[in-house]
Amino acid sequence: GGHHPVREGEVFNMRYQALRKLGCGAFATVWLCQDMRRKKHVAVKVLKSRESFAEAAQDEVALLRCVSSMKKKDRAGENIVCLLDDFRMIGENGFHILLVFEALGPSLRCLMGNYAAQGLPLPFVKKSLQQVLAGLHFLHKRCRIIHADIKPENVLLYGHDKSLQRLLPDMFNCGQRTDLRLKGPGGDLGNQLEESDLMSIEVKIADLGSACWTYKPFSKEIQTQPYRALEVLLGLDYGTPADIWSTGCLAFEMATGERLFDPQPGKYFSRDDDHVARIIELLGRIPPQIAFSWNKSTKFFSRPGALLRISRLSPRSLHSIL
Repeated sequence: GGHHPVREGEVFNMRYQALRKLGCGAFATVWLCQDMRRKKHVAVKVLKSRESFAEAAQDEVALLRCVSSMKKKDRAGENIVCLLDDFRMIGENGFHILLVFEALGPSLRCLMGNYAAQGLPLPFVKKSLQQVLAGLHFLHKRCRIIHADIKPENVLLYGHDKSLQRLLPDMFNCGQRTDLRLKGPGGDLGNQLEESDLMSIEVKIADLGSACWTYKPFSKEIQTQPYRALEVLLGLDYGTPADIWSTGCLAFEMATGERLFDPQPGKYFSRDDDHVARIIELLGRIPPQIAFSWNKSTKFFSRPGALLRISRLSPRSLHSIL
């Protein structure tokens, strides 16, 4: 489908040697590589070759360069993953853009998998969310960027502590196996890290592949469904608050181990219908000026605030769900 078939040992740009695959998405594969010039590990994102992806890739590069230049003026940029290098390459499927990032640990999703349904310890949740919000504040105010896809998979772990940095890449390789039991130098650590180890882990926001400028949205439909903001569901104009909505959903999921909204389609209604209904159940009626401020309002509503295809709602408070 336009992916470059990377082989272990392959060298990109006469400098980065592929060691192993870290992950793969619809638009790219990510590889752990050895930077042979600086003698350290990096993560290399190899984007698909199709022409339709080339433009999106150029946008991603422009956004990441903006972040890099603003980082020099504001320490808060440390909460965003750092672009180290970018270049083009010709492969057997055509032109590819490659992005080189600092090597971080696995995602928050991997860590959450170890805590099953009980949620992560609250001190760690609070500390991590502070870092996510600081990163978003930097993106929104300094860079004028909307991330547009805040979710556990796009928040990566890392540690300043050297022993922790050695532990992290091998600790739980989410993409490669389903058994997420943590292994440490002392053998099997069971399903969870010691809280003192956990509190020494920092987080960074990664993957600006869906991001856009605040003054120039690229797409009407953004965000992964459970974290999608109401204005996006309704097809309205969106801005930086869409990221804050996703962060609220992330906060709930980190603290409880369950999604705040997990919409499902039914026999007579769509997944979006169910999503809007669940938001109304939790937060109350949508103000008519929002529900009817777009030209396709009848897609969801029969009259201001009344859903078209779902009639029976079960209102509940956030406190009761917690």
